[in-house]
Amino acid sequence: MTTTPTSTSFAVTENDGRATPEQIAAVLENPGFGAHFTDHMAMIDWSKGEGWHDARVVPYGPLQLDPSAAVFHYGQEIFEGMKAYRHADGTVWTFRPERNAERLNNSARRLALPELPPTMFLDAIREVVTIDQAWVPSAESGETSLYLRPFMIATEHGLGVRPSNEVLFSVICSPAGAYFTGGLKPVSLWVSELYARAAPGGTGEAKCGGNYAASLASQAEGIENGCDQVVFLDALEHRYVEELGGMNLFFVYADGRLVTPELTGTILPGVTRSSLLELARERGMQVEERRFTIDEWRDGVASGEISEVFACGTAAVITPVGRLAWKGGEVTMPDRHEVTMSLREELLDIQYGRAEDRHGWLYQLV
Repeated sequence: MTTTPTSTSFAVTENDGRATPEQIAAVLENPGFGAHFTDHMAMIDWSKGEGWHDARVVPYGPLQLDPSAAVFHYGQEIFEGMKAYRHADGTVWTFRPERNAERLNNSARRLALPELPPTMFLDAIREVVTIDQAWVPSAESGETSLYLRPFMIATEHGLGVRPSNEVLFSVICSPAGAYFTGGLKPVSLWVSELYARAAPGGTGEAKCGGNYAASLASQAEGIENGCDQVVFLDALEHRYVEELGGMNLFFVYADGRLVTPELTGTILPGVTRSSLLELARERGMQVEERRFTIDEWRDGVASGEISEVFACGTAAVITPVGRLAWKGGEVTMPDRHEVTMSLREELLDIQYGRAEDRHGWLYQLV
């Protein structure tokens, strides 16, 4: 291995055992989601005395952490989810990364972790994607991308309950096919009545692992009841729809309105969510961000007022909802997805460079 400095102060240690073009091509034939990883990762250390330092790109591999590291015992951990897209001219872009940098720092403040300068966040992504650009699927390969996972963990050893004085920020990359196996089709949702995802004053609007861990028992319950995902209600009254385990929800009304649960501090502010709100407003749709009850959902479908329901997130993009079930009942959504699929196509066309980026949302990596 040879180490050379880059123009952005990242030291680069190339992976002597990097995958061959043939091996990469075999993975890209059927990448799945989160199953394979590229040859390198970006890493930056932080300590209370030095701040952020030792920015580097190194071979992808296991981390060496003390068993008493704070991340294992007190859950000081946050992450982001992004994608890199190959355009028809061979260039590689990502989508609204400044929003991810901003959200990472919002999460960091909530989890008592240090904020990362946005320029450093962007540099880390650019460096690792540049060295592993061969892993970005071609523009002709359909709805494929390179999924980017920036994350920050507390690494200080010792069992004192306090903010860690040592932290690691890293970016790993994974080639990704469609999030849902078997192609895009309406998903079924289970209403979680036993568990809540987040409570006021908690970590609901932070992107931290604990929120996802808290959703797994409900997810298992949903699967046992023949559903794909879980809908979480508010923790206080158990009436208001919040989000799925990792996606925001939208409701299309027959009169042309688009409704989504408002951000109350217990819902993750999705980048896809905010982008869709802007695209819908540009279409002249009446957009409402407000509290939305589970009864309004059930009654709206039964009366025909609600014509479509969809969920959105970076990994899944946009997926239609076909069925809502709960203990003792269920409703089936109308078999129409015109607004859902139109918004989905518009967003994907921007991300893959097939439509004009009139908002300046794209950021070139390579």
